[in-house]
Amino acid sequence: MTLLAYQIFQTVVEQGSFQRAAEVLNLTPSAISHAVSTAEKELGFPLFNRNKNGVTLTSYGENLHPYILTVLNSDAKLQQAILEFNGLTHGSVKIGTFSSVCNNFIPDIVTTFSKSHPNIEIKIYQGTYDDVYNWIKTGVVDLGFLSESSCKDIPITPVYEDELLCVTPKNFKSANKKYIELEDLSKQKFVSQRESTDADIQNLFKKYQFSIRSSCHVEDDSSTIAMVAAGLGVCIMPQLVMNNINYDVNMYSLKPAEYRTIGICALNSETMAPAVKTMHKHIIRYFKNLEI
Repeated sequence: MTLLAYQIFQTVVEQGSFQRAAEVLNLTPSAISHAVSTAEKELGFPLFNRNKNGVTLTSYGENLHPYILTVLNSDAKLQQAILEFNGLTHGSVKIGTFSSVCNNFIPDIVTTFSKSHPNIEIKIYQGTYDDVYNWIKTGVVDLGFLSESSCKDIPITPVYEDELLCVTPKNFKSANKKYIELEDLSKQKFVSQRESTDADIQNLFKKYQFSIRSSCHVEDDSSTIAMVAAGLGVCIMPQLVMNNINYDVNMYSLKPAEYRTIGICALNSETMAPAVKTMHKHIIRYFKNLEI
């Protein structure tokens, strides 16, 4: 397969149809179809399932996809390096992030970076911890925000300490007006999320060795707080999440205080494309400036 065939494959995956891929690449639909068919004959297996609603990857295509992404990312790094050698500042950066970082920091990070590097294209992908981890591992994104508890085997550069708070219904009263003892939480009913969403909270429970009682198992932060506001239990939430929540609830610091450490992750900082390396440095500098 040629590099163009890889590019066509990836564009079809992203667009979900030969027609839309043709429009993006400024080619005819028949040219796209021919390129895919030629690649399938060369490989000896089908890459896409065709139907009236578009196309989807076959199991063969899904298994091949990460390898094609690796080739395309390597070519992008090569092209960016060549541009850098010629004194130019073009390129692209793909960043994976979870919601609270996306809401609180990404707009300012992208805006400030683009002022200095207007010709570098930035793409943002938002998802859960698991999504961001998998995007980094498969090359979908160049950089990703994760917490130290969710980065697993991916190198992480810590950039922000996010305090964990206890969020309660409005009629809940702690023995102290400003904080709640962690040992008291074992007596409370919780609204909990699945582990891929709140790995930091699960680690907190494991650290203090207590199990929780929960009748609500939801997926997103807003739903969790809505359940708490309705009086269905309490929850633990990072401070960044609560910056964007408008429900009428109480918030208490934990005693002893607990935090999640957020960092910027990349598979290999030594092989970053120039534009990615520039963004990586910008992100680290951005958070250092927040501390001043």
